[in-house]
Amino acid sequence: MLEVSEVKKTFGPNIAVDGVSFVARPGEILGLLGPNGAGKSTTIAMIAGLLQPDSGRVFLEGTAICGDNDLNKLKLGLVPQELAVYDELSANYNLYLFGALYLLKGARLKQSIRDSLQLVGLGDRARDKVATFSGGMKRRLNIAAALLHDPQALLLDEPTVGVDPQSRNAIFENLQALKKRGKTIVYTTHYMEEAERLCDRIVIIDHGKVIANDSLPGLYRRLPLTHKLVVELEPGAGTLPLEALSAFPEVESSQLRDSTLTVVLKDLSTGAPRVLRWLTENRCRYQNLTTERPDLESVFLGLTGRSLRDT
Repeated sequence: MLEVSEVKKTFGPNIAVDGVSFVARPGEILGLLGPNGAGKSTTIAMIAGLLQPDSGRVFLEGTAICGDNDLNKLKLGLVPQELAVYDELSANYNLYLFGALYLLKGARLKQSIRDSLQLVGLGDRARDKVATFSGGMKRRLNIAAALLHDPQALLLDEPTVGVDPQSRNAIFENLQALKKRGKTIVYTTHYMEEAERLCDRIVIIDHGKVIANDSLPGLYRRLPLTHKLVVELEPGAGTLPLEALSAFPEVESSQLRDSTLTVVLKDLSTGAPRVLRWLTENRCRYQNLTTERPDLESVFLGLTGRSLRDT
């Protein structure tokens, strides 16, 4: 549905986006992940036609987007990072304004407004001034505005910044519903947990370049360490011969701090039972145990050596 091919954008001597390429398919949520300043918003602006790439092309259904007046852009919906709603207007009148910009009118526009507000859970607030809305409700109204013309591809640029947990969950439910309807969704964020929850595929950008493009399982496989087993021992467990534990072939490393034993395992399914048997053999009782899988921040650190939230 959406193809970004070798797009590049510079601002003076600074290269903001440097040859970024990826494909987003129908019924797929593609996460554009990276730290602040990585080039995510600039990439979204070029896809939406708000910025002209210095080089490279953006294709929708195989057709290149060309210029501000290209009607092919009507297949796109954009949810910008900054709120784009008018506080002194009602939700209805905000959507009448945006609908007119999408060339909608009459009965079709009225029905689109009703459907969009219903989808984002604001049907009962249609006549209320946006000034009375919470930040999360304004974000959802932003999404409704982008959906009025029923676009095939939806671009969301960090839509949950400053949003309360309840509104964040509502936004996630909206996006899952749109995915089931076959929409193509590109979702930019620097929050790893959002990408893990929502995205079918993730493109990681750093310093304007794509450094990874894969599914979550594929990204996790890039890490040499697969799982951690964290065991909370009963008080008075005493000293454990960790050298013997670390000698097991399934164990990458082990550490005992206070009464918490952390074991990094190459294979959780075979390593965890072996560690627990070893604790029993050493007459060491435990109160609780958890496992930790690799996360996107671990992947990012492995690829770039810096945190997702660094600038």
